[in-house]
Amino acid sequence: MTQEETTAPAGYQDFQNKIIAEFRANGGKVGGMFEGATLCLLTTVGARSGEHRTTPLGYLEVDGQPLVVASAGGAPNNPAWYYNVLKNPRVTVEVGNTSYEAVAEAPTGEERDRLFAGAVQVAPGYGDYQAKTTRSIPVVVLRRVDV
Repeated sequence: MTQEETTAPAGYQDFQNKIIAEFRANGGKVGGMFEGATLCLLTTVGARSGEHRTTPLGYLEVDGQPLVVASAGGAPNNPAWYYNVLKNPRVTVEVGNTSYEAVAEAPTGEERDRLFAGAVQVAPGYGDYQAKTTRSIPVVVLRRVDV
């Protein structure tokens, strides 16, 4: 990991694995703290390892455009999956019972600001995360690849 990447606390991967298993067993629905939220599973290729990594994330649509937000709960550093998509933008997205290939793009400037504002309208918690950190939280657009 680079210094910019966050290090997962002990037990975090087990927590993630339980969410992933529940998501896949229940057609994209999970309970607990994520009950009622629209989640996706984003599978990326590790920037350094080259291994496939699956991460459960909040899934949003802003102006019809699917996206995820690299909030890391307002942590001071971007999450590791964000660096993965910067290096290897081809990803797999699972939403509900649907899975598709996509190209992940991280817009900057006015486009990022517009999409982030739209994300906050849909899910106000992202605004709270932005208030907790000095970094500009990235938005990652998921452009479906028709195969």
